[in-house]
Amino acid sequence: MPAVLAAFAMVLAAADPAPAAEAPPAAEAGFPAGAPHDDYGFVAWCYGSLHGYLDLYDQVMPEVRRIESTWRRPGSNLADDMAVYGQMRRQGQISLKAYARAMEAAERASLKPINAKGGESVRRGQATWAAAATLPKARVAQEWMSWTLPARCDSTASDLEARAKLMGPAFQVHEEPDPLSAPEAAPAPAAAPTNP
Repeated sequence: MPAVLAAFAMVLAAADPAPAAEAPPAAEAGFPAGAPHDDYGFVAWCYGSLHGYLDLYDQVMPEVRRIESTWRRPGSNLADDMAVYGQMRRQGQISLKAYARAMEAAERASLKPINAKGGESVRRGQATWAAAATLPKARVAQEWMSWTLPARCDSTASDLEARAKLMGPAFQVHEEPDPLSAPEAAPAPAAAPTNP
């Protein structure tokens, strides 16, 4: 029995968070520099950053092919390795659609206009690729090949869309009710005949 307790104590010790001095602030954990920390702004930033990445695809692929051809891993196949970039592009396009859906759902559910803030966050995300215009092609291709979105982009977009869809109907106070779904009013009672 003492061995079980010792093992349990080790599991609990491993689960304890690091002291506050060593851990990054909660608001900073998992956020890239310059990315907004609110869900809507962050998803918009992810959209902009991913869009900038995908916009560079045609520009970087000749250099990516040169790099992949020059430095081959033993036993690897160039066609297979190049196919991965096409798969990444297709997955990126799917993610862009998911981020756009989440932002649109949040904009519809919001009581005040937030699309200007979203547009600014998209521009900030795209700006992560602004240096590509001034860097050598090989450097841009290397950065592009090794780049990934923050892991929290997909989960934040999914959560944002789900919350917005739940909250949206509660905020639609200016919409007229659907007459087909409204309960029918009870007929007015007939007036009693009057005797002269």
